[in-house]
Amino acid sequence: MKVLDLIKNEVKEIMDNDSAHDFEHVMRVYKNAQKICKLEKANEKLILSATLLHDIVSYPKSDKRSKLSSIQSAKKSEQILKKYDFSKEEISIISDAIRDHSFSQNTTPRTLEGKILQDADRLDALGAIGIARVFATGGSLKRPFYNIDDPFCKTRTPDDKTWTVDHFFQKLLKLGFLMNTKSGKVEAKKRTSILKEFLKQLKQELS
Repeated sequence: MKVLDLIKNEVKEIMDNDSAHDFEHVMRVYKNAQKICKLEKANEKLILSATLLHDIVSYPKSDKRSKLSSIQSAKKSEQILKKYDFSKEEISIISDAIRDHSFSQNTTPRTLEGKILQDADRLDALGAIGIARVFATGGSLKRPFYNIDDPFCKTRTPDDKTWTVDHFFQKLLKLGFLMNTKSGKVEAKKRTSILKEFLKQLKQELS
């Protein structure tokens, strides 16, 4: 679809260079969404448009506005979509999907389009790429890898604002249970097993 190429080019120009939320992240989520769309027989034009625009505003995790990223992305997406002759209904569906996809919003999207975007985005937080993103973010925020007294949160509440490995226990290992679509759940299970294997190996190396 030509319109997707036009949106893709525009997004590439405005994305920041945050390694965890850069244009390559968008394109990985895009590929995830394509696969889910085919399996769920969903509207590719709307979902892939939402995927391309879902992180056009991405405040750093250290920024107090971080939780507003998806809301601001949704608003900005509406202005972009108007240029490409999307109907009001289509813009509303795409904007709602973007607004509701974020983990920090603690929301289950109402539409299939939103559910697929959320699943596709969450898959990029899992598996080998998820591990890479966790440590890229932790490094950019100068956080230690782990709590030396209790690296795997056996006797304490995870605090991923202080230790990077805590993010596995605070968020990542929970994502598989929060997937919306059948195909998303299947892929999340595979990728979660990679996280668990990494933590198992890390435990051996630290013991």
